[in-house]
Formats: sequence, structure tokens, C-alpha cells
Amino acid sequence: MFGLARIYLAVLGAAVSDTSSTDSAQQSLSPAQVYGPWPPRPFREDRVTLIDMDELRSWILHEDDDLLVVSKSGEVVCHPSKFGPTSSLVGAAREYTGLDTMHLVFRLDRETSGVVVMAKNAAMASRLQTAMMTRKVGKRYLTVLTGELAEPVTVDQPLGRDYESPVHVKDWVTPEGKAAVTHYLPRVVRNGFSLVEVRPQTGRKHQIRAHAQWLGYPVVGDKIYGPDPRLFLRFIDDGWSEELAATLLLRRQALHCAEIDLRPAGVDWVFRAPWPEDLATFTRERMGVAELPEA
Repeated sequence: MFGLARIYLAVLGAAVSDTSSTDSAQQSLSPAQVYGPWPPRPFREDRVTLIDMDELRSWILHEDDDLLVVSKSGEVVCHPSKFGPTSSLVGAAREYTGLDTMHLVFRLDRETSGVVVMAKNAAMASRLQTAMMTRKVGKRYLTVLTGELAEPVTVDQPLGRDYESPVHVKDWVTPEGKAAVTHYLPRVVRNGFSLVEVRPQTGRKHQIRAHAQWLGYPVVGDKIYGPDPRLFLRFIDDGWSEELAATLLLRRQALHCAEIDLRPAGVDWVFRAPWPEDLATFTRERMGVAELPEA
């Protein structure tokens, strides 16, 4: 039949799973695996960030006939949404360029800021996507972790679906997952926080955040991989609150894509995005960091 595959249906706010199987291993599944985690919440229209064209122009790091590269803010989704063309980075880029298609080569999560690369044509998109698959693109992130990470560390742990989590998109370290390697290099460690340079060797979903949680130093402000994933559900349902502010310290996760290096792919460009003001304010006020150290 379906083996251990599950079909999740949202019925009256609950997730229903088709668990048809003669596999005896099914008997050992946890309730979360059998019934599925809580279903995705629909995103409320009154919390959608719309992108102004002048704002988009101010984000542009580079533009030519093949590429549009921007420094995304930490409150913008990359993929097109149902809330109109300016509700996503790709949609706004289509409006700006007048092109029917913009190829999102390197995406970032909604609350992650930094370099996003979009290709204007299929040939460049294919070239860069192939480079990504063969790991010929350099990526460097900056993040603020909770706790004091004293020494550089490499996490080499597989990542896969977290069936125990109430948040359906959450991954975790699991032997059944896919290979994932992340290098963490602390730059400033002070006052219970660590400003860390991160170089992901692989490109799994939520990799930096999931590995940081496994390491015991979660990303500051992370609603899913921080103190309690249910904080994410409260945010979706009720919005930002004093309770969330007291627990998470930041309105969004302190993760920033600082650099994309295309030179290993044969494209002579290195794109860098400046440390955003919200994270600069946090590191200045909480850690006493006036300027970022040299990479």
C-alpha cells in the first residue's frame, strides 16, 4: 500500500494521516508520526510585507543582463505568494525588470537577511544551479548564537524531518536524514552570546539553524529552532507579543547571508551584503560590538 508514507489532510484544524500498511514497524511509531504534526497555518494578509520598488532598488547589490543580486531584508519571503506580486522578492523582481520569469538561484528563509541571487534567463540559472549541486559556490553567513561558543566547531550530522515537532516544517538531526556539514567559527564571544561566522558545506533546509540547535547554541530569535517551536505557532496565530519578545529577544532570527562567491563556478563575482541594522543594534547593545571583525 503506502508503506510508511503519509498523506496529511487538514480537517477542522487537525492533520489526518493515511497509515495503511502491513509493515509491523508501524506499531512502534509515535503518535506524532501516526497522526502528523500540527498543520501549516495560513499566513494572515495583514502581516504580509509588501515591497516598494524604491525599496527594492535600494537593496540591489549587482545587476547585469544575466543576474539581479539583492540584499534581502529579514521580513520578506522569496517565493511568489497569493498576496500579489510585491508580496515576494521574486514577484517584485519581475515587476522591476519587466521579465515574465525570474529564476531564484539562491533563496533565503523569510526571516534570514542577506544576499539573494536571481537569474534573468534559463541559461544562467542552469549554470548556477549546477554549480550549487556540485558545491562550486562559496557561502558565508553571520549569526548570533545563544551561549558562548569558545572554539570553532564542525557539525557533521544528517538532517531529516522532525516528526516529533508540532511545527510541520521543522527538521532535526536523525540517522535517517541526509548528510549535512556546517562549520561554525566564533568571531566575538561575550555576555552570553556568540557572533559567529558560518560556512555551510552542504545546503539542507534550515541547516545552520538545525545544527546550531543540536550543538546547544541556538540562533537568537529563532522561533522554530529556539527555546520552543510552539512560539512559532503563537506568532502565526497571534503575532508578535511581549511574551515572545522576552523569550526570543529579537523579532526575527539573527541569521544573515553575508557573502556569495561565484568564482568557483566560473563567474567572476563575489557578492557581499552589509550587516543589517537590526542585528547591528543587537550586537552593539547586548555584546558591545561596535564594528564587525574582519572575516
